[in-house]
Amino acid sequence: MTQPPARFSPSPPPAAAPDPVLAGYRKSIDNIDAALIHMLAERFRITQAVGAHKAAHNLPPSDPGREARQIERLRALAVEAELDPEFSEKFIRFVIDEVIRHHQRAQGK
Repeated sequence: MTQPPARFSPSPPPAAAPDPVLAGYRKSIDNIDAALIHMLAERFRITQAVGAHKAAHNLPPSDPGREARQIERLRALAVEAELDPEFSEKFIRFVIDEVIRHHQRAQGK
């Protein structure tokens, strides 16, 4: 049995000369992303300890009053930092929801 002829894709266009300004921005973004990951990891290590404490003392996995105060505080910080407060709220809500899931698991719920 004969094989169909090989198909060749056109070569990609030659890469443009590196843009040192863009490369500098990207390096800064990469460093910030790495810092965010490390900060989130540390935050989750602490919240896991909180979850264990709550489970050991039969405390509820969530604290809606604190969560509301945190969201309000972080929205204000976002405005001061010229960051979209809607984005910041979505982000912190996602983090809080994940923390609550961890706390519920710690309590076997």
